[in-house]
Amino acid sequence: MIDPADEVVRFASELIAIDTTNASDNGGPGTERPAAEYVAEKLTEVGYDVTYVESGAPGRGNVIARLPGADPERGALLVHGHLDVVPADAAEWSVHPFSGEIRDGYVWGRGAVDIKGTLAMTLAVARGLRREGVVPPRDLIFAYVADEEAGGFTGARWLVDHRPELFEGATEAISEVGGFSVTVGDGARAYLVETAEKGVMWLRLKARGVAGHGSLLHTDNAVAKLAAAITRLDQHRFPLVLTGPVHDLLAGLAEMTGVPFDPDDPEPAVARLGHLSRLVGATLRDTAAVTMFEAGYKGNVVPSTARATVDGRMLPGREKAFEAELAAVLGPDIEREWDSLPPVETTFDGALVDAMAAAIGAEDPGARLLPYMLSAGTDAKSFQRLGIRHFGFAPLRLPPELDFTSLFHGVDERVPVEGLRFGVRVLDRLLRNC
Repeated sequence: MIDPADEVVRFASELIAIDTTNASDNGGPGTERPAAEYVAEKLTEVGYDVTYVESGAPGRGNVIARLPGADPERGALLVHGHLDVVPADAAEWSVHPFSGEIRDGYVWGRGAVDIKGTLAMTLAVARGLRREGVVPPRDLIFAYVADEEAGGFTGARWLVDHRPELFEGATEAISEVGGFSVTVGDGARAYLVETAEKGVMWLRLKARGVAGHGSLLHTDNAVAKLAAAITRLDQHRFPLVLTGPVHDLLAGLAEMTGVPFDPDDPEPAVARLGHLSRLVGATLRDTAAVTMFEAGYKGNVVPSTARATVDGRMLPGREKAFEAELAAVLGPDIEREWDSLPPVETTFDGALVDAMAAAIGAEDPGARLLPYMLSAGTDAKSFQRLGIRHFGFAPLRLPPELDFTSLFHGVDERVPVEGLRFGVRVLDRLLRNC
């Protein structure tokens, strides 16, 4: 019998080698089809009845398969992940970003962390369950979808709107950016489970002014107006809000380390988290980061318009307040358009959480599960529209020295080989007992 832990590294390498770069922000044609066909072939090979759907635009391939469970009256568990990746500049990397090279105990390449390593784990486990004829306690729905890196508008969101029957009966879901280990204190490990994520507002800003020769006096310069507004926004600090998941994470880490945590002043506790501080720090307040600025067409011409793009992220319950605060900071002269996706939040309790803890504990005795909030977004934002309760749980046991969060969308993205094998063992236990 083939051990899924023996397949996962090969699957991760081969998936990374399929370039599924999603360079579009407007839901145009996609690159996911070859990876979707790869997954479909691997699932069909062991007997799954696979549904392949192209969602919204050519090439936006999605694959969905269901493993029937023992109790059809129980809600199904959705296990999902995305096939697309962000762009990568090969000149910046130690290895080619689409090589899938296995070196120094890691699988390297764009998507290793976000999230083809996770796809490889779920694919290996799904195949193993089917080969063994396992009947899980509840239906399992495996979904490999397109376009997450651009909001899922031609991926998960499209499927929810146009093919909701593919997820019939699903009440809970697990996916990326959770279940990874953090080493604290004297080597104790906590595994962070995502129970919430910030909302997203992608803002397109425009300032208008009077065009003219650069040598003249100008009192209505669009570039200057927008630059001043963007500078105000960059220097603005949104109010600190200690949400439930962040409180519980910091309190749990304080118990593990013996270092007190002050809920009235959480920032010192966050600063002690090392590599993790950037991620957790971003969940203490709303953020707005300028990502693009466009203006002008010649060195001696003042243009009539200037444009900028801002990536805004808001805490649950802060959507209206965030919008109002942005308007106040930017001022009335800056035009604003945006696309937005809502925050996601659930409680850290229930039978599924208990099953996660048992699966982790069986492979890493003494480890502890803690909830946290993701500062970014996932396809959970789309699937919650079907009433599906979501957890980020893609288990990885990580080396203590690895700055894991910096690898998301980063240069030299890589995932530990032993971390993948560990994740397969945990997921296999979880899905047999969920």
